[in-house]
Amino acid sequence: MSSQKAKQKEVAEPEADQPENDAQDDSGSDLSEEDHDQASSTLPEASVSSASIKKKKKKRSKALKALRGSKDGIPQKVVDAVLEKVRAEGGEAASADEATVRMALEHLKIKDVIQGKAGIGGRNRKDTGDHKFWATQPVPQLGEGPPLADGYIEPSIPPEEVRQEAYPLPKDFEWSTLDINDPSQLRELYELLSGHYVEDDDASFRFQYSAEFLQWALMPPGYNKEWHLGVRVASNKKLVAFVSGIPLTLRVRENVFNASEVNFLCVHKKLRSKRLAPVLIKEITRLCHRKGVFQALYTAGVLLPTPISTCRYHHRCLNIHKLVDVRFTHVPSNMTLARMIRLNKVPDRPHLLDPQFGLREMEEKDVPKVAELFAKFMRRFGMVQVMTLDEVRHYLLSGTGEGPRTKDSWSTRREGQVVWTYVVENPETHKITDFFSFYSLPSTIINSEKHNVLQAAYLFYYATDVALHDAAELDGRLKKRLEELIGDCLVTANAAGFDVLNALSLMDNCQFMQDLKFGLGDGMLNYYLYNWRTAPLAGVNAIGDVPAGKGIGVVML
Repeated sequence: MSSQKAKQKEVAEPEADQPENDAQDDSGSDLSEEDHDQASSTLPEASVSSASIKKKKKKRSKALKALRGSKDGIPQKVVDAVLEKVRAEGGEAASADEATVRMALEHLKIKDVIQGKAGIGGRNRKDTGDHKFWATQPVPQLGEGPPLADGYIEPSIPPEEVRQEAYPLPKDFEWSTLDINDPSQLRELYELLSGHYVEDDDASFRFQYSAEFLQWALMPPGYNKEWHLGVRVASNKKLVAFVSGIPLTLRVRENVFNASEVNFLCVHKKLRSKRLAPVLIKEITRLCHRKGVFQALYTAGVLLPTPISTCRYHHRCLNIHKLVDVRFTHVPSNMTLARMIRLNKVPDRPHLLDPQFGLREMEEKDVPKVAELFAKFMRRFGMVQVMTLDEVRHYLLSGTGEGPRTKDSWSTRREGQVVWTYVVENPETHKITDFFSFYSLPSTIINSEKHNVLQAAYLFYYATDVALHDAAELDGRLKKRLEELIGDCLVTANAAGFDVLNALSLMDNCQFMQDLKFGLGDGMLNYYLYNWRTAPLAGVNAIGDVPAGKGIGVVML
């Protein structure tokens, strides 16, 4: 089991390329150490001059640029040939331009990724032979057809039959269980992740997890302390690797089972050749098995055997000036910075904050009603986390920080706040009709003289009872309500000082992202299940009669 997110890259106007996890690719979490080994084995000998190396790199870069023609990796000759063919055939498509053709061709590439044929733009392209470790694990292998029925790959075994001793580590390293309640150990974890976790291709952004975020993410109800697994240097006890698991109840189509969500796999950059990642995965798997948990959910920005779905990151730029400064996005050639700022401006106050609508911060008294609405809303998706009242309270309320809660506190950020949750309460019936939430996950800006931190918010869970009405999706009522709801989410995130709101192509997000001016990111997030087979779930693309996004109802932190 493992976890990797996706990177975050730059985003152009409502159409660009994202950070593979909004600003990074969980390769910081390093699941593909084969790549590091292969890269090191091809380094030039020390006797080769640096000038010669630079010259060769320049030639290779030119050749690749000529072949690709654009940052999307699609050769210009291919685009021209498609345009010529489309225009020759006439019809409605005859007015297609180059951008439309490139988008269509990229969607075809995404389809290949979902089917396990390739990585985006040729990156992450691997066959099963490159994944020697994963070939030994109970996961669907690349190239396998969809299963005839959902179910486990390997049967569960009694706890006494599970391996009792920990897997051996390379010499000079030792296992360590982290106590997330201990400030000094929490600080160690923060420093490891801040320096060595998910990073984008250009090494421009890296996740910056706060202590409050890590406690919120790693300590849900029923968490197991031993699933916070670290590796230390035996001689000086320095923390150099980590992986975590948290318990969850998962529904995949009609099947409900206990699983672990495996996340935060991170290995110190200088130790990537030590092959620590596979051992971490095997050990966290063993620890889960000892608790009677034999399935897991994890995500990765790279292609492994075998995704059950692939989602794409989208970004709603809020602080345009700063995002352009740090090269998260750019000003299109047909636009000025001033116009771009004007087009992306959001209102000063949430629309639903008007007393007649009843928008307010979620409170403890709302937990049962929100949990009921959430459960009904989430039945519409293929894979979801089934939450208890305590879990709803934890994820939507426990991370809201310390400080006053007034009718005007929506525009402020409290001390230690990591999650923002708002409900819409009908003023007459006092029924909770809607809620939305987002969480804070900033990124360190690595190469900027003006800015140190990218304040990024991530769209979390939301629900509306409009979705429960007959034909609400067909007649556009759901889309309209979601635009109102998430529109106010944008206003709230902007007032709280966030630079960008990130979202994936999951749940109902595809219904509102374009109209709310989310830009297309270049980061992909693959969802994986350990020891469970199921047919692909609709993520970035529709599958059969299931619309895009509707297969996935789990937001990974």
